[in-house]
Amino acid sequence: MGWGLPALQFLLCAALIARAGFVLSQSAERIAALTGLGAGWVGLVMLATVTSLPELASGLSAVTLVGAPDLAVGNLLGACLFNLLFLAVIDALLRRQPLYEAAGDVHLLSAAFGVVLLGVVALSLLAGSRVPALLHVGLYSPLLLLGYLLALRTVRRHEAQRAGPAPVAAETAAQTSLAFEGRRFGIAAVVVLAAGSWLPGIADRLAGTLGWSHGFAGTLLMALATTLPEMAVTLSALRLGALDMAIGNLLGSSLFNVTILAVADLAWLHGPLLADASPAHAATAVAAMVMSGLVVVGLVARPRARVARVASWIAIGLLTVWLANSALLFLHGR
Repeated sequence: MGWGLPALQFLLCAALIARAGFVLSQSAERIAALTGLGAGWVGLVMLATVTSLPELASGLSAVTLVGAPDLAVGNLLGACLFNLLFLAVIDALLRRQPLYEAAGDVHLLSAAFGVVLLGVVALSLLAGSRVPALLHVGLYSPLLLLGYLLALRTVRRHEAQRAGPAPVAAETAAQTSLAFEGRRFGIAAVVVLAAGSWLPGIADRLAGTLGWSHGFAGTLLMALATTLPEMAVTLSALRLGALDMAIGNLLGSSLFNVTILAVADLAWLHGPLLADASPAHAATAVAAMVMSGLVVVGLVARPRARVARVASWIAIGLLTVWLANSALLFLHGR
């Protein structure tokens, strides 16, 4: 069958990413302990950046090689949805303590910044050709870049204030251990990047075999493929008991994916990227906003009760929004 070889390649990539994801999480946790950096910030920056590199590669290739802005926008926004949906999976997996009761309040900032940046994207998609531009770049791009940098700075300052002065790793043993973990982290990151960058091509071939549109394939199939690194790293962080690192990775990856739209906009030389993409993607951006808002509510309300003893009502809400958006995309892409 036509999908046999791509399916085998997909499983091989998934296995490599799962193993490298565990090493990434383990090294990141040790680096956070050795440097005094907060687990939430390490997840937001180090892990999220590495696991989002496949989205960066696929987004750039979609606009430069394939010439398909809908594929790039759908992939990146769909990846945001999968990252937020995976918070519902974590909610169901944590049986001993409710997710939002155990999570640190620093994630409120990450989720709130996500709502803001996704709002900029949704408005720009709805504006279409009327979006302000400088040369071929939409003015939303510098806003996304500045918003992302401000989010990193704000989260770092918040964690630094909560943790106090960072310990100085002056001992030779600590410095040696930090160097070793840095090399280990780097090797695992290369494996994740290589395997993760292979996945979008496999997903694209499968989508072609199934006859799916670029918008639908980008938002669901390719987005699922490129978010496998985030899922693997998140599950590995949970195995290590690093909950804040796992949540920071997912929310940080969503922020980074939105920011990649600005990078893809620079690479798309035919005009503002979001002006050439289908306005239907605005529904995905709004769905991601709603899901991010639900995370904010969960981090403030700290719900303890579980629906049918499975997960919190926040998780049920995340799943419902994702399913509704997927149904709309399927009907639009037929």
